[in-house]
Amino acid sequence: MEKLVDPKIYFRTCAALLALLAITWAIAYVDLGPFNLIVALAVATTKAIVIALFFMHIKGSSRLLHLAAVAGLLWLPILTSPTLGDYFTPGWVPLNRWLHLSASAFCRQHSETRRS
Repeated sequence: MEKLVDPKIYFRTCAALLALLAITWAIAYVDLGPFNLIVALAVATTKAIVIALFFMHIKGSSRLLHLAAVAGLLWLPILTSPTLGDYFTPGWVPLNRWLHLSASAFCRQHSETRRS
């Protein structure tokens, strides 16, 4: 049988998310220097935790659901690491000049054959 959740919890959760939304909005107008990003990410993480705990019913659920949530959190860096690796290391491998030259020579030769 499924547990019933008191509607007050949903109203409190909604109020907390609206307060965090107001904080996010206020942070956009306050110059904190390099800490703007840190504070904004902290607020976003807090919102994600509140949503996961109360709207996704992780709080007060079985250990299997806790395991699924932790597995999802561990899977996130596995999925983002190839993208970040490609983003941060574009200049590590020098471009092959021969490949560039052979491609341009091929284009020249192909255009000359078309004209004939």
